[in-house]
Amino acid sequence: MSRRWPIFLALAAAVALAGGAAWHQAAGALRTRIARALGPRGEAREINVGLGGVDILGLRIRAPENAAWPEEDELRARRVRIEPDIFELLVARLSIESIRIEGAYVVVSRARDGKTRVVPSLFDPPPEPPPPDARAEEAQKESAGKTAIDIGRIVVSDGVVEFHDASIRATPVRLRVEQIEATVGRPRLPEARGHTSLKLDGIVKGRRQDGKLSIDGSFDPAAGESRLTTKLRDVDMTALQPYLIKAAEIGVERGSLDLDLKSSVANGKLRAPGTLTLSGLGLTPGTATFMGLPRETALNLLKDRKGRISMKFTLEGDIGDPRFSLNEQMAVRLGSSLAGTLGVSLESLVKGVDRGAGGANGPAQAIGKSVGKLLGKQRKGRR
Repeated sequence: MSRRWPIFLALAAAVALAGGAAWHQAAGALRTRIARALGPRGEAREINVGLGGVDILGLRIRAPENAAWPEEDELRARRVRIEPDIFELLVARLSIESIRIEGAYVVVSRARDGKTRVVPSLFDPPPEPPPPDARAEEAQKESAGKTAIDIGRIVVSDGVVEFHDASIRATPVRLRVEQIEATVGRPRLPEARGHTSLKLDGIVKGRRQDGKLSIDGSFDPAAGESRLTTKLRDVDMTALQPYLIKAAEIGVERGSLDLDLKSSVANGKLRAPGTLTLSGLGLTPGTATFMGLPRETALNLLKDRKGRISMKFTLEGDIGDPRFSLNEQMAVRLGSSLAGTLGVSLESLVKGVDRGAGGANGPAQAIGKSVGKLLGKQRKGRR
């Protein structure tokens, strides 16, 4: 028996050498595919093939010079570690166990029409070529099927997202989320088909203080479906006020915001019940309104409630309807919810303000009528 050990060791060494050579050949092919996928505006300081994976160092995808992109780059990353399924790779099938991205910087742009784009050079569909003949079309479909990539998970650490939103006001709203730790489970690229899990935590930057963001759930980009739970804690309201109050209304000097939102999209229909809590609010001087209320009225109500208001609301609608606007929905729902939350005290206060504002022609009369109708509906509902 002992005489056979040298033979077994020789066989094991031969298998290991053959496997190692095959691995390096397959990983080298993966390295070539990565370099090709970066496109003409993509670059990497180094692409290294090592034991069990490929490391991309100093990744950068520049924005096109002739496009209205808000930043110089679409994407940057300090290090990307790709760990393929070795056995699948050895038989020329590309299946990725995990992609780990360290120090990522991603720009998200939302246009005036509400269309959102993320790294368009990678995810936007290419321009349609001239119609091919049937044989070429079949070959194209077959080739497209081969390029699909199964990924076990994508892990992001120490990430940054710059969000530019031009759908709210003439000057785009800019939000920055830092220290992002996220895990995306089982995405399939480039088709992005099937349910993909998402868990994300980050820090929302503000002028006076930083808050926390948490998102947990799943989504199916191809089907346009999602079920997500979003939480915001201690977020600086001055950073988010464009989403909460209309442009013509008074601004916020200080304050923090907590949000709990459970959103679901199915068959093109959105339903998102939530709770919004505003704390420590301070309003800028002026004569405008805050969430539909005169400034002094809002200040008195905030004072009575020690600067803290919590309100429930529900966003819902057909996201495929061009008339549907999530921004308008948010402003209207929060204004109505604020009136309902304040209840009878608001009704009596508006009447008092109305008497001192010129009676039936005073600006508070319209508010009084609207709030009166809302409160009347609530009383009928209680009966």
